[in-house]
Amino acid sequence: MIPRYSPKDISAIWSDEAKFERWLQLEIAAVEARMEAGVVPSDALSTIKEKAKFNVEEILVIENETKHDVIAFLTNVAGYVGPDSRYVHEGLTSSDVVDTCLAMQMRDAGKIIVADIESLIEVLGKKAVEHKYTLQMGRTHGIHAEPTTFGLKLLLWHEEMKRNLERMKRALETVSVGKISGAVGTYQHLSPDIEAAVCQKLGLKPSPISTQILQRDRHAEYATTLAIVASSIEKFSTELRHLQRTEVRETEEFFSKGQKGSSAMPHKRNPITFERLTGLARVVRSNSIAAMENVALWHERDISHSSVERVIMPDSTIALVYMLRTFRDSVETLLVYPERMEQNFDTSYGLTLSQTLLLALTGKGLTREDAYRLVQRNAMKSWEEKIQLKELVLKDSELLEHITAEEINELFSPETIQGKLKNSVDIIFKRNGL
Repeated sequence: MIPRYSPKDISAIWSDEAKFERWLQLEIAAVEARMEAGVVPSDALSTIKEKAKFNVEEILVIENETKHDVIAFLTNVAGYVGPDSRYVHEGLTSSDVVDTCLAMQMRDAGKIIVADIESLIEVLGKKAVEHKYTLQMGRTHGIHAEPTTFGLKLLLWHEEMKRNLERMKRALETVSVGKISGAVGTYQHLSPDIEAAVCQKLGLKPSPISTQILQRDRHAEYATTLAIVASSIEKFSTELRHLQRTEVRETEEFFSKGQKGSSAMPHKRNPITFERLTGLARVVRSNSIAAMENVALWHERDISHSSVERVIMPDSTIALVYMLRTFRDSVETLLVYPERMEQNFDTSYGLTLSQTLLLALTGKGLTREDAYRLVQRNAMKSWEEKIQLKELVLKDSELLEHITAEEINELFSPETIQGKLKNSVDIIFKRNGL
């Protein structure tokens, strides 16, 4: 991922230095496990622990000749360890190192992502409670529908991120496995006990079965989970972009002092942050497709997945952490305009109470078809002539044969509308633990 979107803590996991450090940790763990099993002399382990190190630049020079990164790494380490390096990588194959290291990196990156999801959930919850009763027009198909509250919208996102948290934890569990089972996964040169011991030392579980590699359905599950989380952020960001439109302007992303919105138009205050997050979601989602393409490999093991994962795993995890933190900060500083929300109610002439009136008429004994006809007739006239629905209804003699003017006034009363909505909001918030 380019530096522009790369938080330092998550990026550090994917550096060459961090990768080789994990490789060395694994190789030493394997020597230690074999020493504990009586295969490696204890003094050799002591020497390896004392002397084993690497130099990234030297490894890259060696790799330029060998065209094999693991061999280049082992050659470099051997130069520091000396003769006892013969015990390093003994019985292992390259993918034992590469795949188990990748599992460690995905695990460590996943832990950061889990923490950031939890942080976002907390912010969404606080903001939802703050705007629990902030009246807002609910929209379906982009058209005014019925009253809701801005707090309910935020609560909806809060609950979705809770589901994403559980998804991420499951994906983390799925990829937190290692393998030290040799060239085709049959433990020809190391026993399953050694694998179990090494994985335990590294904080992983041994894969129940593997070929030379861990099977890539695990990685696909991880990548698609990242994509789902990113898609949720895109969903929220798209809604906030809509709400910032000049014609709506119910919310607005924070515009800092000295910030510029357009090189041409000084008046512009654009939702650039939410647009950026929308775009990055496309990257993470596209990478998940590549991860699924990696599942099918020749004889369950070739190397076509490797080049893909060197790109998509760092990029997707780094991008998602950036997205989570940026969206969290944007929600915290979000400008909310309740007065504008109230003003927008008036632009639909009270038509959002059409269902309320419909149900009142069916409650009086009319068929749904007849009630719908009476209400729709007035609703269409309200749109066309820009007259409040209530005003038209109170003049409709046919409709007044079934409901009184007093009852209509009660139905359209702001106190009635807000009272019913408040009761529902209280129930929904309680059901969601807020």
